[in-house]
Parts: sequence; structure tokens; C-alpha cells
Amino acid sequence: MVTAVNILLAIVCLGLIIVVLLQSGKSAGLSGAIGGASEHLIGKTKARGIDALLGKVTVVLAVLFLILTILAGFSDVWAK
Repeated sequence: MVTAVNILLAIVCLGLIIVVLLQSGKSAGLSGAIGGASEHLIGKTKARGIDALLGKVTVVLAVLFLILTILAGFSDVWAK
């Protein structure tokens, strides 16, 4: 059981890294941070297409990462 949790945790970690790197940036440097913030607050922009899918996959993988990390932390207690 401990080995299975560790293998799943490694797979989820790699998947989370890949999905985060595939997402597009929200702003482009300092000018994007200043101008993009007001545009984001005023305009109702929704992520569409691949960005929305990557956002949802990121949330799912992050929750799995949290659960598997807790299980891996308690695996020492279960092994004894």
C-alpha cells in the first residue's frame, strides 16, 4: 500500500508540473500587471478552450496531490 501511494504521488506530481507549465500566463511583465489588472476587473473575461480545461485539471491534480501527500505522511504510522 505504501509503495502504491508513493508511485501515485510521483505520477500526480509530474502531471501537476506539466499542466501548470502548459498554462498561458495571465500578464506580460510589468505593463501587463498594471494594465491587465484593470482590464480583468472591468471586463468579464472567462477562460475558454484549453485554458479552462487546464485550469480544471490543475484543481483536480492539486486535490489529489494534497490527499496523497497526507496518505504518504501517515503511511509510516500504518506500516508499524
